[in-house]
Amino acid sequence: MTTGADVRDILELGGTEPENIGTINKKDIINSDKKKSKKSSETLTFKRPEGMHREVYALLYSDKKDAPPLLPSDTTQGYRTVKAKLGSKKVRPWKWMPFTNPARKDGAMFYHWRRAAEEGKDYPFARFNKAVQVPVYSEQEYQMYLHDDAWTKAETDHLFDLSRRFDLRFVVIHDRYDHQQFKKRSVEDLKERYYHICAKLANIRAVPGTDLKIPVFDAGHERRRKEQLERLYNRTPEQVAEEEYLIQELRKIEARKKEREKRTQDLQKLITAADTTTEQRRAERKAPKKKLPQKKETEKPVNILLYPVALVLHYTIALPCLWPELACQDLG
Repeated sequence: MTTGADVRDILELGGTEPENIGTINKKDIINSDKKKSKKSSETLTFKRPEGMHREVYALLYSDKKDAPPLLPSDTTQGYRTVKAKLGSKKVRPWKWMPFTNPARKDGAMFYHWRRAAEEGKDYPFARFNKAVQVPVYSEQEYQMYLHDDAWTKAETDHLFDLSRRFDLRFVVIHDRYDHQQFKKRSVEDLKERYYHICAKLANIRAVPGTDLKIPVFDAGHERRRKEQLERLYNRTPEQVAEEEYLIQELRKIEARKKEREKRTQDLQKLITAADTTTEQRRAERKAPKKKLPQKKETEKPVNILLYPVALVLHYTIALPCLWPELACQDLG
Protein backbone atom coordinates (compact mmCIF):
# COMPACT_ATOMS: atom_id res chain seq x y z
CA MET A 1 0.00 0.00 0.00
CA THR A 2 1.40 3.34 -1.04
CA THR A 3 1.93 5.99 1.57
CA GLY A 4 2.29 9.74 1.40
CA ALA A 5 6.08 9.43 1.34
CA ASP A 6 5.89 7.22 -1.74
CA VAL A 7 3.68 9.73 -3.51
CA ARG A 8 6.08 12.51 -2.61
CA ASP A 9 8.99 10.48 -3.92
CA ILE A 10 7.20 9.77 -7.22
CA LEU A 11 6.22 13.40 -7.70
CA GLU A 12 9.72 14.52 -6.61
CA LEU A 13 8.32 16.72 -3.94
CA GLY A 14 10.52 17.93 -1.15
CA GLY A 15 9.84 17.85 2.48
CA THR A 16 11.07 14.57 3.80
CA GLU A 17 10.99 15.96 7.32
CA PRO A 18 9.09 13.92 9.85
CA GLU A 19 6.44 16.60 10.17
CA ASN A 20 5.66 16.58 6.47
CA ILE A 21 5.62 12.82 6.04
CA GLY A 22 2.19 11.47 5.26
CA THR A 23 0.58 14.84 4.50
CA ILE A 24 0.10 15.88 0.84
CA ASN A 25 -1.45 19.19 -0.01
CA LYS A 26 -3.31 20.09 -3.16
CA LYS A 27 -0.91 22.95 -3.63
CA ASP A 28 2.06 20.58 -3.73
CA ILE A 29 0.52 18.44 -6.50
CA ILE A 30 -0.50 21.43 -8.69
CA ASN A 31 2.84 23.25 -8.40
CA SER A 32 4.98 20.17 -8.95
CA ASP A 33 5.75 21.05 -12.62
CA LYS A 34 6.85 24.54 -11.69
CA LYS A 35 9.27 23.20 -9.14
CA LYS A 36 10.77 20.83 -11.71
CA SER A 37 11.25 23.62 -14.23
CA LYS A 38 12.89 25.76 -11.58
CA LYS A 39 15.31 22.99 -10.71
CA SER A 40 16.15 22.32 -14.33
CA SER A 41 16.64 26.01 -15.08
CA GLU A 42 18.89 26.34 -12.06
CA THR A 43 21.07 23.47 -13.21
CA LEU A 44 21.32 24.62 -16.86
CA THR A 45 22.12 28.29 -16.37
CA PHE A 46 25.79 29.20 -16.48
CA LYS A 47 27.36 32.57 -16.19
CA ARG A 48 29.82 33.61 -18.87
CA PRO A 49 33.25 34.40 -17.40
CA GLU A 50 34.53 37.92 -17.67
CA GLY A 51 36.82 38.57 -20.62
CA MET A 52 35.54 35.60 -22.62
CA HIS A 53 33.92 36.37 -25.97
CA ARG A 54 30.40 35.26 -26.61
CA GLU A 55 31.39 33.11 -29.61
CA VAL A 56 34.01 31.25 -27.56
CA TYR A 57 31.59 30.70 -24.68
CA ALA A 58 29.00 29.29 -27.10
CA LEU A 59 31.45 26.51 -28.02
CA LEU A 60 31.54 25.26 -24.44
CA TYR A 61 29.04 22.69 -23.21
CA SER A 62 28.17 20.85 -20.04
CA ASP A 63 26.93 17.37 -19.35
CA LYS A 64 23.34 18.54 -19.68
CA LYS A 65 23.86 19.85 -23.24
CA ASP A 66 24.70 18.10 -26.46
CA ALA A 67 28.31 18.21 -27.56
CA PRO A 68 29.07 20.51 -30.52
CA PRO A 69 29.74 18.74 -33.83
CA LEU A 70 33.37 18.21 -34.75
CA LEU A 71 32.66 18.35 -38.50
CA PRO A 72 30.13 20.48 -40.42
CA SER A 73 27.01 18.51 -41.21
CA ASP A 74 24.67 19.00 -44.12
CA THR A 75 21.12 19.15 -42.78
CA THR A 76 19.44 20.31 -45.96
CA GLN A 77 17.92 16.88 -46.49
CA GLY A 78 16.75 16.67 -42.88
CA TYR A 79 16.54 13.26 -41.26
CA ARG A 80 14.92 11.64 -44.24
CA THR A 81 16.82 9.02 -46.17
CA VAL A 82 17.71 10.11 -49.70
CA LYS A 83 15.97 8.00 -52.28
CA ALA A 84 17.85 6.76 -55.30
CA LYS A 85 16.83 8.54 -58.48
CA LEU A 86 16.41 5.66 -60.85
CA GLY A 87 15.27 6.22 -64.40
CA SER A 88 12.57 4.34 -66.15
CA LYS A 89 14.95 3.10 -68.87
CA LYS A 90 16.41 -0.36 -68.86
CA VAL A 91 20.02 -0.94 -67.86
CA ARG A 92 22.37 -1.28 -70.82
CA PRO A 93 24.01 -4.70 -70.89
CA TRP A 94 27.81 -5.05 -70.68
CA LYS A 95 29.86 -7.86 -72.13
CA TRP A 96 33.34 -9.33 -71.62
CA MET A 97 34.85 -9.15 -75.10
CA PRO A 98 38.32 -9.32 -76.71
CA PHE A 99 40.11 -6.40 -78.40
CA THR A 100 43.40 -5.63 -80.11
CA ASN A 101 45.49 -2.49 -79.91
CA PRO A 102 46.48 -1.16 -83.38
CA ALA A 103 49.65 0.32 -81.87
CA ARG A 104 51.04 -3.17 -81.31
CA LYS A 105 52.41 -5.15 -84.22
CA ASP A 106 52.61 -8.52 -82.46
CA GLY A 107 48.85 -9.20 -82.67
CA ALA A 108 48.37 -9.47 -78.89
CA MET A 109 44.78 -10.14 -77.77
CA PHE A 110 43.33 -8.50 -74.65
CA TYR A 111 39.94 -8.60 -72.92
CA HIS A 112 37.84 -5.97 -71.18
CA TRP A 113 34.26 -5.11 -70.27
CA ARG A 114 32.38 -3.15 -72.88
CA ARG A 115 28.79 -2.33 -73.74
CA ALA A 116 27.12 -4.93 -75.87
CA ALA A 117 26.07 -2.28 -78.40
CA GLU A 118 29.75 -1.41 -79.04
CA GLU A 119 30.77 -4.94 -79.99
CA GLY A 120 32.86 -5.04 -83.17
CA LYS A 121 33.93 -1.35 -82.99
CA ASP A 122 37.53 -0.20 -82.98
CA TYR A 123 39.45 0.25 -79.78
CA PRO A 124 38.48 3.78 -78.53
CA PHE A 125 42.00 4.69 -77.37
CA ALA A 126 43.52 3.90 -80.76
CA ARG A 127 43.09 7.56 -81.76
CA PHE A 128 45.89 8.47 -79.33
CA ASN A 129 48.38 6.35 -81.24
CA LYS A 130 50.30 9.15 -82.93
CA ALA A 131 53.51 8.09 -84.65
CA VAL A 132 56.26 10.47 -85.75
CA GLN A 133 56.77 10.58 -89.50
CA VAL A 134 60.48 9.87 -90.01
CA PRO A 135 61.58 10.54 -93.60
CA VAL A 136 62.93 7.73 -95.78
CA TYR A 137 65.70 8.29 -98.32
CA SER A 138 66.91 6.19 -101.23
CA GLU A 139 70.44 5.09 -102.11
CA GLN A 140 70.64 7.60 -104.94
CA GLU A 141 69.49 10.51 -102.74
CA TYR A 142 72.03 9.57 -100.11
CA GLN A 143 74.94 9.46 -102.54
CA MET A 144 73.95 12.74 -104.22
CA TYR A 145 72.83 14.95 -101.30
CA LEU A 146 73.29 13.25 -97.93
CA HIS A 147 76.86 11.98 -98.07
CA ASP A 148 79.09 13.08 -95.19
CA ASP A 149 82.69 12.09 -94.50
CA ALA A 150 82.11 11.95 -90.73
CA TRP A 151 79.13 9.60 -91.10
CA THR A 152 78.81 6.32 -92.96
CA LYS A 153 75.60 5.13 -94.58
CA ALA A 154 75.29 2.19 -92.17
CA GLU A 155 75.58 4.53 -89.19
CA THR A 156 73.00 6.90 -90.69
CA ASP A 157 70.62 3.99 -91.33
CA HIS A 158 71.10 2.84 -87.74
CA LEU A 159 70.26 6.37 -86.47
CA PHE A 160 67.06 6.59 -88.52
CA ASP A 161 66.00 3.08 -87.50
CA LEU A 162 66.29 4.02 -83.80
CA SER A 163 64.43 7.29 -84.49
CA ARG A 164 61.45 5.32 -85.85
CA ARG A 165 61.47 2.84 -82.97
CA PHE A 166 61.67 5.43 -80.16
CA ASP A 167 59.74 8.36 -81.73
CA LEU A 168 62.67 10.81 -81.75
CA ARG A 169 63.37 10.50 -78.03
CA PHE A 170 67.04 11.22 -78.50
CA VAL A 171 68.05 10.46 -74.92
CA VAL A 172 66.70 6.92 -75.37
CA ILE A 173 68.26 6.75 -78.85
CA HIS A 174 71.63 7.72 -77.39
CA ASP A 175 71.24 5.06 -74.72
CA ARG A 176 70.41 2.33 -77.28
CA TYR A 177 72.96 3.49 -79.83
CA ASP A 178 75.54 0.88 -80.83
CA HIS A 179 78.71 2.60 -79.65
CA GLN A 180 80.79 -0.55 -80.07
CA GLN A 181 80.15 -0.98 -83.78
CA PHE A 182 80.05 2.74 -84.61
CA LYS A 183 81.85 5.83 -83.40
CA LYS A 184 80.85 7.21 -80.02
CA ARG A 185 78.41 10.07 -80.51
CA SER A 186 76.78 12.58 -78.20
CA VAL A 187 73.10 13.48 -78.14
CA GLU A 188 73.87 16.75 -79.93
CA ASP A 189 75.73 14.90 -82.70
CA LEU A 190 72.74 12.59 -83.27
CA LYS A 191 70.29 15.49 -83.35
CA GLU A 192 72.49 17.51 -85.70
CA ARG A 193 72.83 14.63 -88.18
CA TYR A 194 69.11 13.80 -88.12
CA TYR A 195 67.83 17.37 -88.62
CA HIS A 196 70.47 18.09 -91.25
CA ILE A 197 69.20 15.16 -93.35
CA CYS A 198 65.55 16.20 -92.80
CA ALA A 199 66.33 19.76 -94.01
CA LYS A 200 68.14 18.44 -97.09
CA LEU A 201 65.28 16.10 -98.03
CA ALA A 202 62.70 18.87 -97.51
CA ASN A 203 64.61 21.17 -99.89
CA ILE A 204 64.98 18.43 -102.51
CA ARG A 205 61.35 17.25 -102.45
CA ALA A 206 59.74 20.66 -102.08
CA VAL A 207 57.30 21.83 -104.73
CA PRO A 208 58.39 25.19 -106.17
CA GLY A 209 56.25 28.08 -104.93
CA THR A 210 55.41 26.59 -101.53
CA ASP A 211 56.52 27.78 -98.11
CA LEU A 212 58.85 25.32 -96.44
CA LYS A 213 59.05 24.66 -92.72
CA ILE A 214 62.61 23.42 -92.47
CA PRO A 215 63.65 22.12 -89.02
CA VAL A 216 66.82 23.78 -87.75
CA PHE A 217 68.99 22.55 -84.89
CA ASP A 218 71.89 24.63 -83.56
CA ALA A 219 74.24 22.05 -82.05
CA GLY A 220 76.79 24.65 -80.91
CA HIS A 221 74.15 26.57 -78.96
CA GLU A 222 72.89 23.35 -77.34
CA ARG A 223 76.41 22.38 -76.27
CA ARG A 224 77.04 25.82 -74.76
CA ARG A 225 73.69 25.68 -72.96
CA LYS A 226 74.50 22.32 -71.37
CA GLU A 227 77.98 23.47 -70.44
CA GLN A 228 76.57 26.56 -68.76
CA LEU A 229 73.97 24.44 -66.95
CA GLU A 230 76.70 22.11 -65.70
CA ARG A 231 78.73 25.05 -64.39
CA LEU A 232 75.65 26.40 -62.66
CA TYR A 233 75.00 23.04 -61.03
CA ASN A 234 78.61 22.66 -59.84
CA ARG A 235 78.76 25.98 -57.97
CA THR A 236 80.08 26.04 -54.40
CA PRO A 237 78.03 27.46 -51.48
CA GLU A 238 80.36 30.48 -51.34
CA GLN A 239 79.69 31.26 -55.00
CA VAL A 240 75.93 30.93 -54.46
CA ALA A 241 76.05 33.31 -51.48
CA GLU A 242 78.15 35.81 -53.47
CA GLU A 243 75.69 35.68 -56.36
CA GLU A 244 72.74 36.30 -54.03
CA TYR A 245 74.57 39.26 -52.49
CA LEU A 246 75.27 40.74 -55.92
CA ILE A 247 71.62 40.28 -56.93
CA GLN A 248 70.48 42.14 -53.79
CA GLU A 249 72.92 44.97 -54.49
CA LEU A 250 71.68 45.17 -58.07
CA ARG A 251 68.09 45.47 -56.85
CA LYS A 252 69.10 48.29 -54.50
CA ILE A 253 70.85 50.13 -57.34
CA GLU A 254 67.78 49.77 -59.55
CA ALA A 255 65.52 51.05 -56.75
CA ARG A 256 67.76 54.12 -56.24
CA LYS A 257 67.82 54.70 -59.98
CA LYS A 258 64.02 54.64 -60.15
CA GLU A 259 63.77 57.04 -57.21
CA ARG A 260 66.25 59.41 -58.86
CA GLU A 261 64.32 59.31 -62.12
CA LYS A 262 61.09 60.04 -60.27
CA ARG A 263 62.64 63.08 -58.57
CA THR A 264 63.96 64.31 -61.92
CA GLN A 265 60.50 64.02 -63.43
CA ASP A 266 58.93 65.93 -60.55
CA LEU A 267 61.55 68.70 -60.87
CA GLN A 268 60.98 68.87 -64.61
CA LYS A 269 57.25 69.26 -64.01
CA LEU A 270 57.90 72.16 -61.63
CA ILE A 271 60.21 73.87 -64.14
CA THR A 272 57.66 73.44 -66.93
CA ALA A 273 54.89 74.86 -64.75
CA ALA A 274 57.06 77.88 -63.84
CA ASP A 275 57.90 78.53 -67.51
CA THR A 276 54.25 78.43 -68.49
CA THR A 277 53.29 80.91 -65.74
CA THR A 278 56.06 83.39 -66.78
CA GLU A 279 54.99 83.18 -70.42
CA GLN A 280 51.41 83.86 -69.46
CA ARG A 281 52.44 86.91 -67.47
CA ARG A 282 54.53 88.27 -70.37
CA ALA A 283 51.64 87.77 -72.72
CA GLU A 284 49.33 89.61 -70.34
CA ARG A 285 51.76 92.57 -70.16
CA LYS A 286 52.15 92.79 -73.92
CA ALA A 287 48.43 92.68 -74.53
CA PRO A 288 46.90 96.21 -75.10
CA LYS A 289 45.00 97.46 -72.11
CA LYS A 290 41.44 98.54 -72.66
CA LYS A 291 40.79 102.14 -71.66
CA LEU A 292 37.78 102.58 -69.51
CA PRO A 293 35.38 105.37 -70.62
CA GLN A 294 35.95 108.44 -68.41
CA LYS A 295 33.00 110.31 -67.06
CA LYS A 296 32.81 114.02 -67.88
CA GLU A 297 32.95 116.15 -64.79
CA THR A 298 29.95 118.39 -64.57
CA GLU A 299 30.63 121.95 -63.45
CA LYS A 300 29.39 122.47 -59.98
CA PRO A 301 27.71 125.77 -59.20
CA VAL A 302 29.78 128.05 -56.94
CA ASN A 303 28.16 129.16 -53.78
CA ILE A 304 28.27 132.98 -53.68
CA LEU A 305 28.08 133.11 -49.92
CA LEU A 306 31.27 131.11 -49.52
CA TYR A 307 33.35 133.31 -51.86
CA PRO A 308 34.25 136.12 -49.34
CA VAL A 309 35.27 133.50 -46.77
CA ALA A 310 37.65 131.83 -49.24
CA LEU A 311 39.12 135.19 -50.20
CA VAL A 312 39.88 136.07 -46.59
CA LEU A 313 41.54 132.72 -45.98
CA HIS A 314 43.70 133.13 -49.07
CA TYR A 315 45.08 136.46 -47.91
CA THR A 316 45.64 135.33 -44.38
CA ILE A 317 47.80 132.51 -45.64
CA ALA A 318 49.63 134.45 -48.41
CA LEU A 319 50.37 137.77 -46.59
CA PRO A 320 52.80 136.36 -43.97
CA CYS A 321 54.86 135.00 -46.77
CA LEU A 322 55.10 138.44 -48.37
CA TRP A 323 56.07 140.33 -45.26
CA PRO A 324 59.87 139.89 -45.65
CA GLU A 325 59.69 141.19 -49.21
CA LEU A 326 57.66 144.22 -48.18
CA ALA A 327 60.12 144.94 -45.36
CA CYS A 328 63.07 144.88 -47.77
CA GLN A 329 61.29 147.25 -50.14
CA ASP A 330 60.71 149.72 -47.27
CA LEU A 331 64.35 149.59 -46.24
CA GLY A 332 65.45 150.21 -49.76
